[in-house]
Amino acid sequence: MVDADQTFVIVGGGLAGAKAAETLRAEGFTGRVILICDERDHPYERPPLSKGYLLGKDERDSVFVHEPAWYARHDIELHLGQTVDAVDRAARTVRFGDDGTTVRYDKLLLATGAEPRRLDVPGTDLAGVHHLRRLAHSERLKGVLASLGRDNGHLVIAGAGWIGLEIAAAARRYGAEVTVVHRGQTPLHSVLGPELGQLFAELHREHGVRFHFGATLTEITGQDGMVLAARTDDGEEHPAHAVLAAIGAAPRVALAEAAGLRLADREAGGGVLVDERLRTSDPDIYAAGDVASFPHALFDTRLRVEHWANALNGGPAAARSMLGRGETYDRVPYFFTDQYDLGMEYSGWAPPGSYDQVVIRGDAAKREFIAFWVKEGRVLAGMNVNVWDVTDPIQGLIRSGAPVDTEALADPHVPLESLGA
Repeated sequence: MVDADQTFVIVGGGLAGAKAAETLRAEGFTGRVILICDERDHPYERPPLSKGYLLGKDERDSVFVHEPAWYARHDIELHLGQTVDAVDRAARTVRFGDDGTTVRYDKLLLATGAEPRRLDVPGTDLAGVHHLRRLAHSERLKGVLASLGRDNGHLVIAGAGWIGLEIAAAARRYGAEVTVVHRGQTPLHSVLGPELGQLFAELHREHGVRFHFGATLTEITGQDGMVLAARTDDGEEHPAHAVLAAIGAAPRVALAEAAGLRLADREAGGGVLVDERLRTSDPDIYAAGDVASFPHALFDTRLRVEHWANALNGGPAAARSMLGRGETYDRVPYFFTDQYDLGMEYSGWAPPGSYDQVVIRGDAAKREFIAFWVKEGRVLAGMNVNVWDVTDPIQGLIRSGAPVDTEALADPHVPLESLGA
């Protein structure tokens, strides 16, 4: 069958789906490309939703992956505000949820992403309880933060992960009072461990954020539909005019599960199981982005990565695999954050318990340094804080797997490129 006779369907109109569609055309595919997005907005990138756009630094149009006219110009059939509620693997069709129309596919890509985990406590139906995942959420939250800032209002954030901390920083920029409730003893423990998590706690305290560690929200109280306070399981009550749930995200696997595709264990992060070329248990169906659980040879484990770079690179990788031109997908995980005057990039994968030491290069007190998570002399991950243009050598050390001299690793005068050779 020639390309022109084939139909490739992409379910999910985020960055991964949009970049997959772009790659199909860039690689010369001439068949039908159907991109189905359950939002009415054109595909957009998510980092600005908790960064520049939320702070009012970026215009709304800047968040979109492509200008609206790009899709028609590249003969991409874009379906906005529509859902797919079933995949028939035997017939190789997808069914639209609004009218039951079916479309046949030759190859199918699931880029359905993730959704915020919900607080399961009384009071979550109050108008002042928020989540952040979509552009509409960010637009609403921007207005809320501005209002809180004008009125000396209080925001309580449940969760001290990346989203929680970025919103805390944004809220303080607007002038709101902020309390972060977190069940752990330091922020970002599952990613950075206690050593570097404490640095972020200190950063936020310096900017007026209050932390309540070792606790979880048990109730949100209100009156006339509005939030008044948030209570925790240790009996504390925090004044609140708004509450943000930032307790993580769950992969959107319902469509894949109903289709009988293999899924990863929830304990391992869940998601749709794919091979090293992002192919699911059905050879005609692929998955990429937040929803995909893929084997990473470098770390000898399965990973499900929710960060921007995984969508940016995973969508195109899946597209090439759909065309039979795929290669092993083994990008080093990467993400970045900007909070107050701190800019950071992180490469690698080093959850607590996987490393035996953290090596600091530079001045941690001034927040100008690189941290390396090391096991038996091998670099598993690196985080550069207010130090730039070092991502490539950091990722080179991770990829090499070669033991390094940790004293040289800590010495800013020794070029990173000279290590691990």
